[in-house]
Amino acid sequence: MFSLLDIIGTMAFAMSGALTAMNKRLDPFGVFIIAFVTAVGGGTVRDVLIGRTPVGWMLDLKYVYVIILGFILSVIFRKKFDKLRTSLFLFDTIGLGVFTLIGLERGIITGLHPIICIALGTMTACFGGVTRDILCNEIPVIFRREIYATICILGGIVFFALKKLNLNDDILYLVTCVVIILVRLMAVKYKWYLPALEHKR
Repeated sequence: MFSLLDIIGTMAFAMSGALTAMNKRLDPFGVFIIAFVTAVGGGTVRDVLIGRTPVGWMLDLKYVYVIILGFILSVIFRKKFDKLRTSLFLFDTIGLGVFTLIGLERGIITGLHPIICIALGTMTACFGGVTRDILCNEIPVIFRREIYATICILGGIVFFALKKLNLNDDILYLVTCVVIILVRLMAVKYKWYLPALEHKR
């Protein structure tokens, strides 16, 4: 289940990056680069922080192949994504749930405290999107009013709460991932936002 979710998350973020880049009318090389950094950006930051080098995608070419496949599918079926923003949001949300989980697991394997594991999960899920948005000249979603990183933190808390119940790992992964995805979908549907901090003169 963990390996499958890893591939799904990589594919989802690669397609999210590719769709964003195509929306900005970048050339094929630019689209591929944005797809690549979106898919591996968060994991790269995480691996460097925990001293896991060379970073994961450099040791296993399956990630590169999955990103290439996501890029190709996005280009081939770009006209099918008639609601580009809806498709982008869906892939981004799936990636958010899966990559939070992957970051949590990497932290646990390294023997880190649950709070640090949650921080790593949040970085893994968010930093690829931050890099994507910066390169595409957008304000990163994580810095806007939409709750994004907060959902990853919530997912981490749910993960460790369920872990105390000694659930089967596959069920634990699936439930945590589904909780993150559902909360984000509900947050957007019902317009749940954090209040913006404004400087008053």
